[in-house]
Amino acid sequence: MKIIVTGATGMVGEGVMYQCLQSDLVEAVLVIGRRPCGHTHPKLREVLLSDLTTLDVAASNATGYDACFFCAGVSSVGKGEEEYTRLTYDLTMSVAQKLAVNNNGMVFCYVSGAGTDSSEKGKVMWARVKGRTENDLMKLSFRKVYAFRPAFMTPTKGLLHTLKLYKWMGWMAPLVRLFSPNAICTLADVGNAMINSVRADRPSSVVTVKDIRTLAGK
Repeated sequence: MKIIVTGATGMVGEGVMYQCLQSDLVEAVLVIGRRPCGHTHPKLREVLLSDLTTLDVAASNATGYDACFFCAGVSSVGKGEEEYTRLTYDLTMSVAQKLAVNNNGMVFCYVSGAGTDSSEKGKVMWARVKGRTENDLMKLSFRKVYAFRPAFMTPTKGLLHTLKLYKWMGWMAPLVRLFSPNAICTLADVGNAMINSVRADRPSSVVTVKDIRTLAGK
């Protein structure tokens, strides 16, 4: 299959891209981002844009792909709802709407988060915005949209963009896995689950940590 990945200069996007490059099921990976991802591979091609909302699908040859793994995103820390909406909802929908026009057979996997508010009415700002994003993505003409809701993720060793916080908190992983196994997975699990979801045709569009582990073959 041929896969588009966004957010490959972030920890999650890089981890997902890495699993795609290692997978025998994936023949080509197109990374769309603002900066070079720092990797080279025979399967890999990059399209660099200063603003992802300016994506021209035809000019970028971003057609004929089986899936988009949308991993671009920002933390809500220090951001008001208007700014966070622009960087989360507006950006995601702009890219997705353009891809849907020429790739309506595509599966779109969106990295959301545990605790996302599908009602869009809760008190937590980021959860409302993520919920709205999930809901509106599912109205587009993709073959399938999956909202991935990971929680605690253990990073893939040796990658370039692992957040320092996750390196420092690595000692917590065995404890989380022991006391709350459905709250933790590896970043490799997320990537492999996305790859397998393209062919899985799951009835539910929301993919929890437990679902991620199952899709990854755990």
